[in-house]
Amino acid sequence: MSLDLDKGRDEVAPEELTAVPVRHWGRWIGAGLVIALLAMVVWAFANAKINWNVVGDYLTYDRIMEGALNTLWITVCAMVLGLVLGMLLAVMRLSDNPVLSSVAYGYIWFFRGTPVLVQLVLWYNLSYIFDTVNLGFYKNEMNDVMTPFLAALLGLGLNEAAYMAEIARAGIKSVDSGQTEAAQALGMNGTKTMRRIVLPQAMRVIIPPSGNEFINMLKTSSLASVIYFDELFRAGDTISSRNLAVMEMMMVVSVWYLLLTTVFSIGQYYLERHFAKGSDREQPPTPLRRLRQQLTTFRTKSRVGGETV
Repeated sequence: MSLDLDKGRDEVAPEELTAVPVRHWGRWIGAGLVIALLAMVVWAFANAKINWNVVGDYLTYDRIMEGALNTLWITVCAMVLGLVLGMLLAVMRLSDNPVLSSVAYGYIWFFRGTPVLVQLVLWYNLSYIFDTVNLGFYKNEMNDVMTPFLAALLGLGLNEAAYMAEIARAGIKSVDSGQTEAAQALGMNGTKTMRRIVLPQAMRVIIPPSGNEFINMLKTSSLASVIYFDELFRAGDTISSRNLAVMEMMMVVSVWYLLLTTVFSIGQYYLERHFAKGSDREQPPTPLRRLRQQLTTFRTKSRVGGETV
């Protein structure tokens, strides 16, 4: 009797389950509100008292182009200075030598604790307290030495070094200590271990915030206009004082900043992918690959649909 019951149970087919997707009405309402808000902003600017012809005419104006190049140049130079000095400060901060560690900590404390604008003005007005620069082999007036470019380079670069030092220190500490012990067991000294073992692995942690710092430096360079360095913002401000098209010139400056930050954001993306090679996580497809996959899927569906019809 029990065998017959078991046989009957086996013959009963399970019911088919129908998966019903959950509808998130709040998401659609939120998306609709955001789109409506963006449409209102675009409509407001499209009907504002802005002469868009002036914006188009001055996008490739010689003075604007020169200011954009100066912005790019001071950003690269200041970032290189901040990166090199920041790596040195990070190593000093992690040193067992109390003097080196204290000096590095004091540097980071001072430059992170004072605004960049104040530092720029201090460097530019250094001639008030030092009339001349006398290095023994070189002597000159401070006003001739401390040009707007040099003041901007020191103000931006030395300030950036304090932040890069903390970023580099976090990257170095993220590397497992066993890596250093293994390198020492193989006979490597401290310098070679840092250069060949620790830093290549630490770059995975250092690169993302460093890229953000570079983009932030690109925008922070506009503060150099207060010390008369002819960068992008100062170029637009000077032109607007002549043609009185203040909003139009600020639009031009904004377009150039957006263009530069977009280009370097793309570069940062691929640089992060390069240093992430060898990690356990699988790298997501690049935007170009995703676009190709979507186009391939669309073409395949179109062919299948055409054959079906």
